[in-house]
Amino acid sequence: MEAKTVSYSKTIMSQIVLPEQANPAGNIHGGEIMKMMDNTAYVVARKHCRTNVVTARVDELEFYQPVVVGQLVTCKGQLVFVGRSSMEVLVQVEVEDLSSDQPPIVALKAFFTMVALDENCRPVEVPRLILETEEEKRAFEDGKKRYQTYKRRRQKRT
Repeated sequence: MEAKTVSYSKTIMSQIVLPEQANPAGNIHGGEIMKMMDNTAYVVARKHCRTNVVTARVDELEFYQPVVVGQLVTCKGQLVFVGRSSMEVLVQVEVEDLSSDQPPIVALKAFFTMVALDENCRPVEVPRLILETEEEKRAFEDGKKRYQTYKRRRQKRT
């Protein structure tokens, strides 16, 4: 199985926030934005391993500001860590008011743990990750620490 770079599966997906996605205050429902983020994480993980993937965990979902109707929402996803069959994807959401010259701003982010599955829905090994920059190496080590923490918690429950 050939290792792949972080940039190989990096994904950017954009869409406009529509009125039917909003609450009465005109802000997007949290579930709507989480769905966009989950779709982005799915594409990143699927591109990396080229097999079916499922979402196993969402962590550190942080909203920094409201996302409102009419704004352009851009989800940027990239792998930060890979285990044997799991992958951690950072999804960062930027919002932009298309009627102004203001640059996009980060509205929220989260880490998605995706698991690769074979045709029988059993976890399958994923390609290793080639780390090309110091930032990628730091992100990988941080992801590894989160992975080890989750693994310890899971073992305590069983």
